Parts: sequence; C-alpha cells; structure tokens
Amino acid sequence: MRKDGIMRPTARVTESKNLLLSGLALVLVQAWICGPAHALDYAIGADVSFLRQAEERGTVFKDGGEDKPGLQIFKDHGYNWIRLRLFHRPTRLPNNLQYTIATAQEAKKLGLRFLLNYHYSDTWADPGKQFIPAAWKDKTHAGLVDAVFQYTQETIAAFREAGVMPDMVQPGNEIINGMLWPDGKLPDNWDNLAELLKAGIDGVDAGRGQAKRPLIMIHIDQGGNLRRTKAFFDKWHSYGIDYDVIGQSYYPWWHGSLLDLRENMIFMANEYGKDIILVEVAYNGEPAEYRDKPAPFPETPEGQRQFLEDVNRVVLATPHNRGKGVFWWEPATRRGGRRTMFDREGNALPVVSVFDKFTRH
Repeated sequence: MRKDGIMRPTARVTESKNLLLSGLALVLVQAWICGPAHALDYAIGADVSFLRQAEERGTVFKDGGEDKPGLQIFKDHGYNWIRLRLFHRPTRLPNNLQYTIATAQEAKKLGLRFLLNYHYSDTWADPGKQFIPAAWKDKTHAGLVDAVFQYTQETIAAFREAGVMPDMVQPGNEIINGMLWPDGKLPDNWDNLAELLKAGIDGVDAGRGQAKRPLIMIHIDQGGNLRRTKAFFDKWHSYGIDYDVIGQSYYPWWHGSLLDLRENMIFMANEYGKDIILVEVAYNGEPAEYRDKPAPFPETPEGQRQFLEDVNRVVLATPHNRGKGVFWWEPATRRGGRRTMFDREGNALPVVSVFDKFTRH
C-alpha cells in the first residue's frame, strides 16, 4: 500500500552545515504558515510520564519564580500534546492504567492532546530489551497475538469511558528490533511482529467504540540513520498494514548529527508520504554524554535551548510539510536531572521557552 504514488528520492542529501543553517529560515516560515494542511497539526509535546509521580512526592515546579502545576507550565509555553507510556503490570514504576488515566484527565482539562505509548511490557521496552509481560510469558505466538488485541481493546475502552480517548496511539516503543521478545524479535520474526502490531492496531479500533479513531504511530529510534530507517519501513510496508505517523527518537550521541537527521527527514517524507514526529528528543543541561569528545552543543541549560531550537528547525523544513512535531522526553521528574527542563530546585530552564515565539500572539 505504501508504494502507490510515492516519490522516490533522486539523490542523497549531502549539503554542508552552512547550507543547513542558511536555508532554513525561509523554509521554516513556509512550513509553519504556508504549507498544505494534513490530518495532524504541528505537535509541541512532552513525555510527562513521571510528572504526576514527582508532584505527588512533593516536587514543586516553578516558572519565573512562581509555583505552578507542571502541566500548566508546559501549556503556558505553547505545548499542545503530552505523551504517556503504559506498562502492563508494573511493579516498581507508576505507569499503570489507573495512573495514566489520571494524568491524561489532568492534561485534557487544559486542552492538551494525548499520545498513548504502549510498551507491551511490565517495564521499559526499547531497542535493547523487549520483555514479555509476566502474565503472558507462557503463551504461544497465537496466544500473544490474542493477548495484545484483548489488552489493547480493554485499555482503550477504559480511556474512552474515563473521557480521555487518546488522540494518537503507538503500539510498541522503539521497535527497530521488534517487540515481545523472542516471539517478535527482529530480524528473524518479521511475520510475528507484523501480526502483533496488527493486533494492537485492531485492538485500538475495537476499544474505541463510536469515538474518533486515534492516529496510529509506528515508532523506531533511528532519527539520524537513513539506512536502518529504510530497511525497517520498507519491510514493514510490505505487510500493507495501515497507520498514520512515523515516530522517531533522536538523541545526537546515539543517532547522528543534525545533517544526518535532516537527510533522514527528507528521505522519509519523499519515500513514504507519511507525517513524521520526533517523538523522543532530549539534550543534557550539564556534562554527561560529551565529557571526552566535542559536543554539537554545550551541555548547559543554554545548550539545551539551542539544541531544541535547531532540531525544531530541521523538522519544520521537512518536505511537503510532513514534519509534524517534536516531543521532549521526560522533562519533569522528581529531582530534576541532566535531560530535564527543570533544575533540582524545580525552576524552569531556558529550554522551556523555545516555542514561545511560535505560539504567543
């Protein structure tokens, strides 16, 4: 299905960094103001899966010296989406169904849209680990497919009944190497993975009832890696399973330079004709990843701000207005941290204000 009418790139993009910076100002304005509208408006987002827990444990977030609820601070700075992860039966982390619904309800009261991130695990699922939930560990492949469908249907129905239907759903988290290992592990089990993802998507449809269908995102972690992105999505598209948005993670110490990111955004937009969101980005506000090598930006609060501004420019410059947003990963945790948007006293850092100029009248 992905092959109908899709333009093929004629050449790899290899322009210099000077061309990247000099050409973006005009394209940014065109993409933001003049580009043709697609189903998805530009998403200014944050994964705030730990924010509620932080506030329940006494963290007070501050903006300009004033105490405010964390979600309100993001709303005040132009954020229009949140992302929340959901674990199956977490034992040490808070992200169960009840907790996630409660956070979504707070966000919806502020008019924020909601992206639900299924990990299909009791704990973190990422490229290095995709643990099957303990309750599913003895199931056959057919049993896992059924479990994914039933669980997704039941949880989507619970969100709907609570008045917080997700606006977008991603079945699986950073699934470049598959999910629900070993059953859906890549590269050997592509057929299994496709059936598991299809079960998740079908579960969303079964659980939503008469509610509007959420957009479906397929999320990998190769923001600056064109080769691996192409290998994954060429194979995924061969199964003909419908979805709406390509999700990518982009952390420069793992995923390449801004030029690598730009090249991949251009490729994805031309090759697949899908909206694209950088659904996980972050940068350190204090030395961490670049202690022993040159950094693309200073690992300081000001460097964080510069990083997000430049990443956003790249996304806005994506061809055909297909770059549809940026989500910062975990900006609000209990004691701050290297990649958060708040210091250890809860004060908002400069990076929080990056989108002010786009959203304030």
